[in-house]
Amino acid sequence: MNFIPDVLVLLGGPLEATPQLVEAAGRARLVVAADGGVRHAAVLGVEPALWVGDFDSVNLEDLTRWAHLPRMEYPRDKDATDAELAAQAALKAAPRSLLFAGGLGGELDHELGNLMLAVAVARTGVRVALSSGPTWAFALVPPGLELDLEPGTPFSVVPLADLKGLSIRGGRWELENAELPLGSGRGLRNAATGRINVSLSKGYGLIAVDLAG
Repeated sequence: MNFIPDVLVLLGGPLEATPQLVEAAGRARLVVAADGGVRHAAVLGVEPALWVGDFDSVNLEDLTRWAHLPRMEYPRDKDATDAELAAQAALKAAPRSLLFAGGLGGELDHELGNLMLAVAVARTGVRVALSSGPTWAFALVPPGLELDLEPGTPFSVVPLADLKGLSIRGGRWELENAELPLGSGRGLRNAATGRINVSLSKGYGLIAVDLAG
């Protein structure tokens, strides 16, 4: 894939250190760990520049190993998730692209919150992805995005609002200037023929990519 993050945010969800994820993580110029997400740092071969959160999900081993990291510590009773606080810190670096590693899977409420957070950040002009390793999700906002995928790679366009002016090129099933209403499954389980281009004029959603096939 052609996603190179300026900033990597480590979240606490499940993660497999696939070659694609390790490569992407290693190219980030800034790494921010959110609470228990720090446990992914070693397996991805990165060192956070900042550790953010209320530290209620961190074990003693990680507290000891990463004791030297600068911290932004918050109370457990707060108005934002650790992922939001880490994203806020990361955005101060004015990134063009941001990757949430460990942002998919795990507890459903946190996963949904992470997905919506990714879209919210993308609507400010930052290119945003989330990854568990085998699975990636890219925030889709106007004007859209391109992804280099191996032929046959499954991908889906998931509307989180009514999508208008939607075009999908480079897939087995293509669309041109279509409407995809919220709740529609029409964009699910496509297959790339190579580089895909998904453009839209209005709305927002996700492109889910299954690198495991």
